[in-house]
Amino acid sequence: MTIRVLLADDQNLVRASFAMLVSSAGDMEVVAEAGTGREAVALARSARADLIVMDIRMPDLDGIEATRLIASDEDLAGVKVLVLTTYETDEHIVEALRAGASGFLVKDIRPAELLDAIRTVAAGDSLLSPGPTSRLIARFLRAPNTGTTPAVGGLSGLSERERQVLALVARGLNNPEIADALGLSPLTAKTHVSRIMGKLGARDRAQLVILAYESGLVIPGTV
Repeated sequence: MTIRVLLADDQNLVRASFAMLVSSAGDMEVVAEAGTGREAVALARSARADLIVMDIRMPDLDGIEATRLIASDEDLAGVKVLVLTTYETDEHIVEALRAGASGFLVKDIRPAELLDAIRTVAAGDSLLSPGPTSRLIARFLRAPNTGTTPAVGGLSGLSERERQVLALVARGLNNPEIADALGLSPLTAKTHVSRIMGKLGARDRAQLVILAYESGLVIPGTV
């Protein structure tokens, strides 16, 4: 299936570059472009994109608020948001994940990495930029739960094994890495992650990372 992509960035040159890149891939197409957050929200509803590549800093309405509006719209439940930022230390990344983004990348990634990221997020997985993900979350995730993250109280329903898996998700490990760390099969690790998401009502792994810190399961500075 072709992945329908909406590009949201206030810089025309950046949008044009991303549009050329996305259009060059045989399994995706650009269905709309937005220069502001409000345009992104409106086009998300009219263009019926599968995924939105969203810049954080935009005029009129920033990418965080645009993401929050999109994530809270039941009619757009299947739309994924991949946030792009200039700096990997941008504290707004955490707020974007809280708002419902399925992942983030920095703008200086290689072209192939962006295409792979679009495929990953469109397939229903979350994607956190390689590097200091845990450090970033730990540094800025100090405020009470104010976004769309599941309630902390739901953590009591997890088994000990599920808590172990959640802690590893918070460290940025993927399913095969979790399986290796716990002596499980990759399928079993994947099943555990799916069950955890179901129990906590999480949209994706990005929310699980935030919840692990906000619940106190993972203490900042220990991973």
